[in-house]
Amino acid sequence: MSKLYLMCTVCNRARLPEFLSLYGEERLDHNLIMLAHGTATNEVLSTFGLENAEKAVILTFVSDVVWKSVKKALERKIRIDIPGTGIAFTVPVSSIGGRRELTFITEGLEFTQSGEESELKGTKQELLIVIGNRGYSEQIMDAAREAGATGGTVVHANGTGMKRAEKFFGISLASERELILIVSTTGKKNAIMQTIMKKAGLETDAKAVVFSLPVTDTAGLRLLEPEESAEGSDAPANAESKEA
Repeated sequence: MSKLYLMCTVCNRARLPEFLSLYGEERLDHNLIMLAHGTATNEVLSTFGLENAEKAVILTFVSDVVWKSVKKALERKIRIDIPGTGIAFTVPVSSIGGRRELTFITEGLEFTQSGEESELKGTKQELLIVIGNRGYSEQIMDAAREAGATGGTVVHANGTGMKRAEKFFGISLASERELILIVSTTGKKNAIMQTIMKKAGLETDAKAVVFSLPVTDTAGLRLLEPEESAEGSDAPANAESKEA
């Protein structure tokens, strides 16, 4: 069975249409786009012949089979290996909230999943990523807090390929979107995802879709297991996460 990954592409903003065109050729037409700035110094920019540090970040879902094809296309057609062109990498997806959402996200991918969630075992924390209509982050976070989440971070973004949503949900998803990042214990993950889907999901004005990525370790979050607390930590065993 093919595995599901979140592919993250960082490129020069001026070349964003070129990357999106290539992803369209690869039938990856459901992307989330965020504008960003690089942090390279002027000396580094000069060394690599870059005019500015304006960047674009593209998020999309791929299977391991599709990733191999996309990687070859990036190297052959865009020459991504040339310094200053961009980078692309993948992160395994541990779960997706809802059967329709799973079908929507994985349409066209060589990916098979019998249940409602694709799970990656063995992690104590998860990064929940919620994609919803802009202006509804508080509704989404209220639902998440009800199930035990304590904080989140909101990022503004724009979506492409959203017309496909009408086929699955009978609705048109707005192009202006918000990305909400929530770190949770694995034990609370399902409850948080289910509550978001129920109170801020596709049946509501927020039109939120939620999925999770495995977190291998954290710092600055008091998400300790009881056995870890017993090994000399002054923090209580059931301490909650602080606001992100």
